[in-house]
Amino acid sequence: MKKFLAIASVLTCLFFNVKSQQLPKKNLDKVVAVLGSNIILLSELNQQYAQHLNQGNPANESFKCLILRDMLGNKLLKLQAEIDSVYVEEAQVDDEVDKRMRMQIQRAGGQERLEQFLNRSVLQYKDEIRPEIKEQMISQKMQAKITQDVSITPLEVKKYFDSYPKDSLPDIPTEFEVGEIVLHPKLTKAEKQRFYDKIDAFRLRVKSGEDFGFLAKSYSEDPGSAPDGGDLGFFDRTKMFKEFTAWAFKLKPGEISPVFETEAGYHILQVIERRGEQVQARHILVRPKNTPESLERIKLQADTIYKNLMDKKIPFAFAASQYSDNKDSQYNGGMILYADRVTARTTFIPADKLDPAVFLVADTMKVGGFSKPVAFTSPDDGKEGYKILYLKSKVAPHKGSLEQDYAKFKERAQEDKVNRIMSEWFEKRRENTYIRIDSEYGTCNELKVWQKEATAKN
Repeated sequence: MKKFLAIASVLTCLFFNVKSQQLPKKNLDKVVAVLGSNIILLSELNQQYAQHLNQGNPANESFKCLILRDMLGNKLLKLQAEIDSVYVEEAQVDDEVDKRMRMQIQRAGGQERLEQFLNRSVLQYKDEIRPEIKEQMISQKMQAKITQDVSITPLEVKKYFDSYPKDSLPDIPTEFEVGEIVLHPKLTKAEKQRFYDKIDAFRLRVKSGEDFGFLAKSYSEDPGSAPDGGDLGFFDRTKMFKEFTAWAFKLKPGEISPVFETEAGYHILQVIERRGEQVQARHILVRPKNTPESLERIKLQADTIYKNLMDKKIPFAFAASQYSDNKDSQYNGGMILYADRVTARTTFIPADKLDPAVFLVADTMKVGGFSKPVAFTSPDDGKEGYKILYLKSKVAPHKGSLEQDYAKFKERAQEDKVNRIMSEWFEKRRENTYIRIDSEYGTCNELKVWQKEATAKN
């Protein structure tokens, strides 16, 4: 089970990344595995396998062995979660289901196209996948509890590094340390007025009786929620802009907010339901657009900052903290952070992981140098602006070393330790849990450790 975490993550992506094939309708069903009081049906296994095929992968029946192995892992974690009273709120599950469905609708190019792919309505599909999502969430939470106190010492890192044969040390590619100052145009009150008036007109139309969901689907500029009538699902006080959260938790179900502004633009929202510290709301978003005048103003500001940097009037870190609009790097000396896994964040970014537009500029720079202001458009939200880049260092390709790459080997050692702990945990739990696997999958190498006779019933 060493790769349980990684495989489970991959299967989650496979399960929810619907492409162009239709899901098969359920045929005659049978039980393919029993674990304690839990069963796994052939239809459940086939549904996940169908999603593997929908990724464009070639048909390979043996892949079902991997899928079934990880389904068993989830079931065992779920059993322990029941004993330890580890659970997830129903509102959290609803929120996750809604989030994944919005992603699928967006990727498919609309709800109608997605329903054609699924050969069923979105509502039907949400009901089908909800139990699986809930089980995955509980399993992940249980696994996090099991490994929450796992730490790694410098001695363990060295021991892990020394376990590598010297001719098998990983190749570390070219890495960059790049800082950035990001500047977005600021509209004047007069320039923003027409966008305010536009969304206020939608508010008045809702007040006059028009359907909020229809207007959101037709006019909202939030691509993630517009296809779903602006529905954002359930969220808590930590997930939205503070202005958005303030109105979402202030209004009663059915009430409409006045026009308010966040970093994303102008909103109106309607609360749908409140469950304790979770609220479901839908919104309409209008994003103010830059004017030629606002772009010219920000270009002049970028030129001034660049000149001051070149003349050494201000240090880069200070300029980033004072002027950059990127909050992720603004107070990090302006340095771009890279997270390969959730356990590690570093300023050293592999060349193939660096934003291609940033790489094209940084690769031509000298260490310690600054780029002239570069115009850009964000692929995430379409925001325009200018960037000034700073190349702090460039590390040539090399074989991994403990001195130069300690953080990388620490992360790998931590992951290895977590996997070993989880393997030991699964082994102990399997010994005391009733497990039966259908003979059709008796030849699966991946399932051999799961087919030991149980010594006690769960």
